[in-house]
Amino acid sequence: MNMSHRNARLGFTVALITLLGTVSLAVAGQPKAGELFPVLGEYNLEGTLPDLSGKVVVVDFWASWCGPCKEAFPTFKELHKKYGEKGLVIVAVSVDEDADDMKKFVSKQKPEFVIVRDKTTKLASKLDLASIPTTFILDRKGNVVEVHNGFDKSRTPKEYEVAIGRLLKNTP
Repeated sequence: MNMSHRNARLGFTVALITLLGTVSLAVAGQPKAGELFPVLGEYNLEGTLPDLSGKVVVVDFWASWCGPCKEAFPTFKELHKKYGEKGLVIVAVSVDEDADDMKKFVSKQKPEFVIVRDKTTKLASKLDLASIPTTFILDRKGNVVEVHNGFDKSRTPKEYEVAIGRLLKNTP
């Protein structure tokens, strides 16, 4: 499938989510629990990635125009504040086409966690994201532990916290 078809499909999915609210879809292209997550450094992401080896990592795909993404950012701020010094790294991957849109959003949110942009959509395309936001929680070896498609303010933050707390207790 070429990039314009992938982008059109992603655009349709986002429009559908906007109309229907947050949805969770299982997609064959997404790594599942127990599978190794792609190495972020191999995808020419715009921004600086820290050393992720031996860390519990949350990788969140978001966009400045996404309502549920905006709702999720305060949760990531709190998780970073609570667990950042205990071995958690949050990497928020923007899929915004325009870097300025991402920068405006980031300047308002003022996150202290890692922000990068998938300017070529190479990583997002490989993962065949079912929705925005999509969040992957990774163990210290880079294996997917959980995948969250969408964000539900009433339950998702607690699910993140339970998974992250459990992973951080399992020392390397």
